[in-house]
Amino acid sequence: MKYIALPEEKTRRLSFYLAMEEYAARHIKEDDDLFFMWQVEPSVIFGRNQLIEAEVNIAYCRANGIKMYRRKSGGGCVYADTGNVMLSYITHDENVNFTFNRYINMVALVLFRLGVEARATGRNDIQIDGKKVSGNAFYHIPGRSIVHGTLLYDTNMAHMTGALTPSDDKLKSKGVESVRQHIALLKDYVNIGLVEVISSIRQQLCNGELTLNATDVAAIEAIEQEYLTDEFIYGRNPGYTVVRRGRIEGAGEFEIRMEVKNNRLQSMNIMGDYFQTGDIDAGIIRQLRGTEMTPEAFRAALPSRIDDLILHLEKEPFINLIFNLQQYGKQKNLSL
Repeated sequence: MKYIALPEEKTRRLSFYLAMEEYAARHIKEDDDLFFMWQVEPSVIFGRNQLIEAEVNIAYCRANGIKMYRRKSGGGCVYADTGNVMLSYITHDENVNFTFNRYINMVALVLFRLGVEARATGRNDIQIDGKKVSGNAFYHIPGRSIVHGTLLYDTNMAHMTGALTPSDDKLKSKGVESVRQHIALLKDYVNIGLVEVISSIRQQLCNGELTLNATDVAAIEAIEQEYLTDEFIYGRNPGYTVVRRGRIEGAGEFEIRMEVKNNRLQSMNIMGDYFQTGDIDAGIIRQLRGTEMTPEAFRAALPSRIDDLILHLEKEPFINLIFNLQQYGKQKNLSL
């Protein structure tokens, strides 16, 4: 695996590194997998399909100089600062499950070799002693997959608590100490500093280096502009007449907004921290548009499998959430 290095070390916005991943995936023609690490000033980064107002305390972030960014991968919202290191992995593999699991286990093995009993767990986490030390997400472009995540070494827990607003089905925080009980900081498990941790990760994972030039950096900065637009960061939220919120076991949290007229679906917006693996507009939303608002009609309109569009999402729990049905196993309904 080749390590991607920049021609100069300087503090950059989080959006630059998101653009750098995309540039590497689209334009660096290497047979080897690619990897790089980065650090940023205090920032929050939320998933492709999340509503910023539901995930981020915008007022707190603005008051404390914490920047807010959206990424193109799914998953949940995380806080990052210079006490974290962010990891980016670009591979030719197109099997999402295989790529994602391989990456998470690869990072867990790196930590194990540092003497840390780390385990890959859940959809996207790495834990130590049952506490989260790393959260990860992915997305796919033609020919390449991008996996990225955060590794907590030390961080400002007050900012993490103040900047994020997790839902009732996630960690519901009342203070720094309650957050700290669910978060593992790597500094408590190793006898080396963050610089040494970063060096060790690179040595274990990479056997070569590719240094970008000024032309590459300019191209990355051009891609970055999309990530900085208000439309991309804040999104466009259409009006709706029905909303359903809930967590589906294994698939994630969902907020489904629907515009309904004459008991037929006019439009739908599927938000949440799920991992998108296919075209949900073509595979789900267009299939349902104009459909009568009954479970039977939705069941007939949807394809038999939707887990190739949203990772681990089964058809029946999705329908049950939409129609506020009570009998769907472990899924907890939070509908309005």
